[in-house]
Amino acid sequence: MHTMETLLGGQWVTAAEWLHVHDPSDTRSPVARVPALSAGDVARAYDEAEKGFAVWRRTSPFERARVFHGAARLLRERAATIAAAVVAENGKTRAEASGEVAKSADFFEYYAGLARDGHGTLLHDARPDTRTSFHHEPVGIVLAITPWNDPLLTPARKLAPALATGNAVVLKPASETPMSALHLARALHEAGLPAGVLGVVTGRGSRISGPLLDDPRVAAVTFTGSNSVGEGLRRSLADRNVRFQGELGGKNATVVLADADLGAAVKALMAAGFGQAGQRCTATSRVLVERSVYEEFTGLLLEAVAAVRLGPGASDSTGVGPLVSTGQRDSVLRDIERAVKEGATVLTGGAAPREAEYAHGCYVSPTVLGDVTPEMAVWREEVFGPVVVLRPVDGFDEAVAEVNDSDFGLAAALFTRDLRAAHRFADEADCGQVAVNTATTGWDVHHPFGGFRDSGSAFKEQGTEALRFYTRVKTVAFNFGT
Repeated sequence: MHTMETLLGGQWVTAAEWLHVHDPSDTRSPVARVPALSAGDVARAYDEAEKGFAVWRRTSPFERARVFHGAARLLRERAATIAAAVVAENGKTRAEASGEVAKSADFFEYYAGLARDGHGTLLHDARPDTRTSFHHEPVGIVLAITPWNDPLLTPARKLAPALATGNAVVLKPASETPMSALHLARALHEAGLPAGVLGVVTGRGSRISGPLLDDPRVAAVTFTGSNSVGEGLRRSLADRNVRFQGELGGKNATVVLADADLGAAVKALMAAGFGQAGQRCTATSRVLVERSVYEEFTGLLLEAVAAVRLGPGASDSTGVGPLVSTGQRDSVLRDIERAVKEGATVLTGGAAPREAEYAHGCYVSPTVLGDVTPEMAVWREEVFGPVVVLRPVDGFDEAVAEVNDSDFGLAAALFTRDLRAAHRFADEADCGQVAVNTATTGWDVHHPFGGFRDSGSAFKEQGTEALRFYTRVKTVAFNFGT
């Protein structure tokens, strides 16, 4: 079992208690342990962040860029080791984990470039001999709470813009998957990030969530995770002058019209629906197929699912890995069971595999459900597993109405050869991310990212839009007359 220390005040520290990390492909023995920090350790993280912020906010943006380039280089040099940690704690396939490392490095290289730019505007002033401008400055100490489904990528997505703009960050990674975040912190530390600018608080949320949220030095909270937790965070911060960014759930739909390239649609759906075992906020879980091609499309999809091998992420032959934990596996199985009781038909999958090789893992067979109605929970609620539900529709207008008939509004996709339908879909789909003839997943580091309605807050992540959340605007007027 591997022992990892966490980063506080520029030092690598342990604790009196440990948090054990398990491999979801075989949960019998822990693969690592990390410190389970206490409320006192949280206070120290904020103490150090306060000192680090005083230094970092005045650090040259060119120096920040240098640190970012160094961290990205270290991530790429250590890609095999870090990807193995992602596989071990999350269950992703080796290819998925390697892609996560590469994209995390991309974030720091991208924001290294943006760090060199000044963000502000020169304004005209009605007063004579006066020149006015506004510029962006850091908000202060940011609390970043990240999930287990992208244990390296999501911290990178938040840390890069937060640090590029001069903030200090206290990072709370998911207790199921803390190893990846610690690898990221080590790369930043060894690249020259000053002490205290980043602190990583590993531990049990039940013991440290209060101290993390209640500290009066928190200026902003960025969170990716479930709606229940996100709404709780929003309420807890409502009476404080703390800005909140939430990237929450989704019930993402893909529409396949009769004129679509069905093979291309199936290929995209396999990646969007079953990649990362369906544990993506942008995963496609609802599929609306024009009735005239519904049977043909369903047949092609079932053939593709049958060809995918379920197995441990470390195996090169694996197409779909395990879910992150036994709890998540059991939650997905309950959702499938409920759907069947409500009248859905299991077209393939629908259960945990029975073979001995899967006995100690968190596996759910890739599942496709038919005979689903809009009233069923499986159509309306996020499952967050390898489950795709199908419904036939009669044309474009009905399909768009079904896409928008949701509490969520994160991502949607349309497959068609009709240019008019494509443009109408882009205009009418009530989602933050809209794709045409490609998957609901796969947004790049410079693409603004975030959903509408219950899928998140008004602040986007990624791209230049992310800088709005991590900065405040100051307006300055200079009078140069005599």
